[in-house]
Amino acid sequence: MNTLRILCVLFLITLTVQSQELIFEEHFNGDALDATVWNYELGDGCPNLCGWGNNERQIYTQDNVKIQNGYLVITAAYDGATYTSGKINTKDNIEFQYGTVEVRAKLAVGKGIWPAIWMLGSNISEVGWPRSGEIDIMEYVGKHPHEIHTTLHTPDSHGQSINTKITTSENIEEGFHLYKAHWTKDFIKFYIDDALVYTFSPEVKDENTWPFDHPYYLILNLAIGGNFGGPEVDDTIFPQQFLIDYVKIYK
Repeated sequence: MNTLRILCVLFLITLTVQSQELIFEEHFNGDALDATVWNYELGDGCPNLCGWGNNERQIYTQDNVKIQNGYLVITAAYDGATYTSGKINTKDNIEFQYGTVEVRAKLAVGKGIWPAIWMLGSNISEVGWPRSGEIDIMEYVGKHPHEIHTTLHTPDSHGQSINTKITTSENIEEGFHLYKAHWTKDFIKFYIDDALVYTFSPEVKDENTWPFDHPYYLILNLAIGGNFGGPEVDDTIFPQQFLIDYVKIYK
């Protein structure tokens, strides 16, 4: 019965995706990032958002983001004095309201490491955070092995948001895994390797509990330390690589 139930769930997921239109697909097969799609976020966030708002230690550079062997490779490094890493987004290029996002990725690991796949409301420059809303499809913090965090940040609950789920998977650090969010006007469902792990659908949907009725853009990054990833960082783990095989967006 359990096997049959799992097969039925997978079948329904497949039907849902097949009924949607593929609006963006990136397999990182070239020699460099497509500048018409991806933007680099650079520096340490200063002066407006030092430590990227989380007391993170890394400086983001373009050199820490590469295309190699058909993968996007974001490398976190430490030279004995400075931590560097990479962060890219699709702001102003690929933005969408409702749909399904799939990212196949292999985690960077180690104490202090914080890879993430997430989205921000495209109106963030106008309304600020958290009014823009934030959808965290996948966050992994190396100080807590085998755990994937899935979280929503809203005006009603942000920072240490109550809208969160921790999923434990003993082999999540091994090889590539599929991280997915299915977003509609009624709910946001999150999957790891096509298994449903969290559904967010508040009974009352207003600007405080549901800032998810406008376009969002995608972010891929590898942070170091910070309020969530740290505060302790094991300097012996570097370099660490966050590998992304592909990104697909359906509507």
